[in-house]
Amino acid sequence: MPETSNPYRDLPPVDEVLNALAIAGLPRPLLVQSARSALEQARVEIASGGEPDVIGLATDLVTGLRRSATHPVVNATGVLLHTNLGRAPLSSRAADAAHTAAASYTNVELDLRTGDRGGRGGYVRELLRALTGAEDALVVNNNAAAVLLALAATATGKAVPVSRGELIEIGGSYRLPLVMEAGGARLVEVGTTNRTRLGDFTTALQIHDCGAVLRVHPSNYRMEGFVEEAALEDLVVLAHQHDVPLIHDVGSGLIDATATWLGARLPRWLADEPGVRQSIDAGADLITFSGDKLIGGPQAGIIVGTGTMVERVRRHPLARALRVDAMTDAALAATLESLANGNAEDIPFWRMATLTDAELGPRVERLAARIGSRVIAGESVIGAGSLPGVGIPTPQVALEDEDHLFGLLLATDHPILTRRQGKDLLIDLRAVAPDDDELVAEMVARCR
Repeated sequence: MPETSNPYRDLPPVDEVLNALAIAGLPRPLLVQSARSALEQARVEIASGGEPDVIGLATDLVTGLRRSATHPVVNATGVLLHTNLGRAPLSSRAADAAHTAAASYTNVELDLRTGDRGGRGGYVRELLRALTGAEDALVVNNNAAAVLLALAATATGKAVPVSRGELIEIGGSYRLPLVMEAGGARLVEVGTTNRTRLGDFTTALQIHDCGAVLRVHPSNYRMEGFVEEAALEDLVVLAHQHDVPLIHDVGSGLIDATATWLGARLPRWLADEPGVRQSIDAGADLITFSGDKLIGGPQAGIIVGTGTMVERVRRHPLARALRVDAMTDAALAATLESLANGNAEDIPFWRMATLTDAELGPRVERLAARIGSRVIAGESVIGAGSLPGVGIPTPQVALEDEDHLFGLLLATDHPILTRRQGKDLLIDLRAVAPDDDELVAEMVARCR
């Protein structure tokens, strides 16, 4: 009886696959894992009647792993705070401060005057107090954590009225009702989607055992037309009449609505954005916001407010679980110093957002000429759920009927993220460093 051939006999051993992957530049455990995964996938394909290329399968796995590691990307989308790209890039000063904190021991919780244990984030707290007028401040790892902690510290087991028009969802499936639930608060919806009056909150406070009143700035959408909302100052008075704090989530983190660090006329696109200082002036007890949006610093959630309420939040057990490390503290301090000194040009976000046509136009024209394309009138956007519907006029390079370049530019050794519009490819240089203009031109020419 003839011997039945074994279709798996010709599969290469793991060591042979590893030798083919030796130049991949990944740690050996990852290469071994990729080789074994490739062999397993090959067995599945053989069972289905296929003839797999094991080395090719392993190479694809390794390539995918290499490209999934953190890697610099040129942001040519025109979205300045691109969440998928890490939102605000750090200033050189902030990056240097983070590096110093990471590469050495620091006084993160050491009082250098006494040698005893000290409080974490004391210098950042003083910067935030000076910039916002708040009595106290606390920094946690992002704004979702800040909202969660504020609610947990004030309203666990109690009701919190929120306007139906402010029950937000932002990227990554962050839903305010779920965050409130996780913080132990019970959501009480008041008003309607488009109209919520002070009386709606009054009724909720009279009926329910409330721990706080929550006001949320709907930073990633806009409502226009037949709309109404209660004034923040009136909500503060009402909350205090019922002996509960007013929590104001301003989200994007515009420190001061006057943007004093710009030293010039307020940009039109900032006109309707609420400021943290103005919320303090209105009497809000706790204000929460992000560090990596309009501040232009590292990922962080910031809580400022009255001394009594911030201390209450600081003493909650979750505060330790959500605190930031020394690197974030140092980077945030450097960023806040730049704002305090009026040096907006030090902060990449503010430098990019305030580029003039005279600064940006010639760069765009040179790139268009270099790659044989045309310039169109377009708009950059802030991104990360900030200032929805508001654009910054920006000339852009348009490559007609070349959307196929999108994936090719991402696949290069110097990935470039562009924007597709129909079959056209748009390149926006507002968030591209001038030194990278030539790189963009070279990569486009190579990929076409």
